[in-house]
Amino acid sequence: MTDVRPVTYVIGLLVATMGVFMLFPLALDHAAGDPNWGAFLQASILCLVAGGAMALASANGAGGSMSLQQIFLLTTGVWVAMPAFGALPLILGAPGLSATDAMFEAVSGMTTTGTTVIVGIDALPMGANLWRGILQWLGGLGIVIVALLFLPVMKVGGMQFFRSEGFDTLGKVLPRALDISSALIQIYVWLTVACAMTYFALGMSGFDAVMHALTTVSTGGMSSYDASFGMFQGPLEYAAVAFMILGSLPFIRFVQLAQGIFLPIWRDPQVRAYLRWNLYAIIAVLLYEVLTHDMSISVALRESAFNIVSTFSGTGYSSVDLSGWGPFPFVILIVVGLIGGCTSSTGCSVKVFRYLILFEAIKVQIKRLHNPSSVNPLRYDGRTVGQDVLDSVIVFFTLFMLTFGLLAVGLSLTGLEFKTAVTAAWTSIANVGPVFGREVGPTGAVHGFPDSAKWMMMAGMLLGRLELLSVYVLFMRRFWQN
Repeated sequence: MTDVRPVTYVIGLLVATMGVFMLFPLALDHAAGDPNWGAFLQASILCLVAGGAMALASANGAGGSMSLQQIFLLTTGVWVAMPAFGALPLILGAPGLSATDAMFEAVSGMTTTGTTVIVGIDALPMGANLWRGILQWLGGLGIVIVALLFLPVMKVGGMQFFRSEGFDTLGKVLPRALDISSALIQIYVWLTVACAMTYFALGMSGFDAVMHALTTVSTGGMSSYDASFGMFQGPLEYAAVAFMILGSLPFIRFVQLAQGIFLPIWRDPQVRAYLRWNLYAIIAVLLYEVLTHDMSISVALRESAFNIVSTFSGTGYSSVDLSGWGPFPFVILIVVGLIGGCTSSTGCSVKVFRYLILFEAIKVQIKRLHNPSSVNPLRYDGRTVGQDVLDSVIVFFTLFMLTFGLLAVGLSLTGLEFKTAVTAAWTSIANVGPVFGREVGPTGAVHGFPDSAKWMMMAGMLLGRLELLSVYVLFMRRFWQN
């Protein structure tokens, strides 16, 4: 039987750490004279006590390396336990959500999906909005560390290809996993600070700058306004575009940049393809808007660039009513949402790397059909791709699309209309954010969805964020026996 003590020890420490982070919105509400600070005090104490108790009770089993089963269990356990405790302030204080709605908001935050159930976000205490931003920021940081340190070892979705990326490419500079995590945290913090300072310099208030920096760098997309980023137009949108792109690039490249290694980020096929595909989508929507809506090029460029990058990166901000864009831009949004950002980033969905592998595999197969006797190894970034990587990518892609379809069917059975069910499944499994349809509120909130639909969406968010296979494998008896 698998020893769960190392798992509960880590989860306990993280829950206690979450209790410490609750002190920031507590202090903000207390300084503003808002009584909502009491909810954060209660929630913080609960997290510190529960997390500390878990860690102390499991401390005798901590230490040493974890087995593969323990790593899989830890990865999923963290993303279940953290939202459960992160939902407490939203239940105990403003906006006083039900357990289902609070859990939905917390899961959406931690998975950096960004879909909300809250109506009247503008009227929330600043502490409550800050907490929503912190949830996304913590989730974005967590998934970068998981993607670099855990998923390659777990061989999920072809991520084993990057196993040497995190431990060998940096060589003597960062020889241990702890050093990599420390470097990632530093890069993540500095990007957030730079984003906040940029927003503030361009006209945001101090609070709005911090709140939106937390949800931009994490590519989460939660805002402190019902109108989302529609409250800030002009230069702020272009600044957001820049930081959303940075948040969806491989963070290991930023670590290399910090060490004075400049060429890898430019030579990375993911980075180049991601930027190129963003440009193609922006140009396509720009031309459509100019030709069909008699819109000026400057306005069309700003709106298309912001909303395409927001969807492509999985951030989910919106500056305009996307449902009014028309059928062609809507299809573009769905497609780019199913592509997502780069691996080892806060970006979401299938990821650019896997599409590049699939495209290369198709090219190799076509060459073999043309000349069966030729030897055409599958290569990526100058390295030969092993059959295990290709198989893992194909399995992931197939499972992703199958889960997407099943989730859409399940949501439709709850009474949601077809368009709503499909886009709710899309936004959940791809961790994008917006949902379109008649049942969606005017601010984009899904508060009117049945509770069963919300729980299905939560399951989809967790599956999509944790790369599906790392969750599905926990339900296989053979995995625990071997």
